[in-house]
Amino acid sequence: MLYSTLTPARKRRLFREALAGDALVRMPGAFNPLSARLIERKGFDGVYVSGAVVAADLGLPDIGLTTLTEVATRAGQIARMTDLPTLVDADTGFGEPMNVARTVQTMEDAGLAGLHVEDQVNPKRCGHLDGKQVVDLDTAVKRVRAAVEGRRDPDFVVVARTDVRAVDGLDVAVDRARALVDAGADAVFPEALTGLTEFEAVASAVGVPVLANMTEFGKGELHTVEQLQGAGVRMVIWPVTLLRLAMGEAGRGLDEIAATGTQARLLDRMQHRADLYDLVDYEGYSAFDGGVFDFTVER
Repeated sequence: MLYSTLTPARKRRLFREALAGDALVRMPGAFNPLSARLIERKGFDGVYVSGAVVAADLGLPDIGLTTLTEVATRAGQIARMTDLPTLVDADTGFGEPMNVARTVQTMEDAGLAGLHVEDQVNPKRCGHLDGKQVVDLDTAVKRVRAAVEGRRDPDFVVVARTDVRAVDGLDVAVDRARALVDAGADAVFPEALTGLTEFEAVASAVGVPVLANMTEFGKGELHTVEQLQGAGVRMVIWPVTLLRLAMGEAGRGLDEIAATGTQARLLDRMQHRADLYDLVDYEGYSAFDGGVFDFTVER
């Protein structure tokens, strides 16, 4: 198959079913379509598309500079390459409540299984940077309500993210999470919590799944899947991990080439050509023209 074997509607239904199950839904962040296929191949439950990663892919900081078209296009390219459900970061919804509704419908058309919309002011900042500002509760509620009312597929998952913990404290974050659920959110994403007890407080206060962001170099600790599940968390994302790994290794590889003039000592750190061909189903493509690909190729 060129793309996913499942329709977007089917993936959304499976996402709903997974969130209603007992296991924590694990969603690493994909930085391109190929990495989404690798996430599926490694046995994870879903794919996440980070706004910070989309911005970084364009060489931009994560401060609200990307557009709806840019994010939806990249997220759609990623979603269509995997049978896993894909959740996308929609920042503040790219505008006022009417824009939020349009954002939801655009993401539906792009094949996403869900999105999260946050309560920061626009333009926003990375959720783990200092100096964040959040909108008032009424504005936050209107964003979520617009997202819920704007969707056409009832299985499309609307996650309400709140960044108020770092601004006004945990108690306010819990109260806001409750209000966002009352506005129709299917799940909540309390950003920049500092420990398992805080996740427990949010999870015990709302009757919907809670998402945990396990980003590196952030405000909180890096907890295991088992620890998060014990705290009542139902979804976990590792939004930038794969991009950081890839860019770190790319930098070290370039250093080696600059220093020695060759990549010869890097071969055992590379993905082999045969593994790449397998991941993109090169052999499956050959069925279109009757060709056969030989996987016994040189590095």
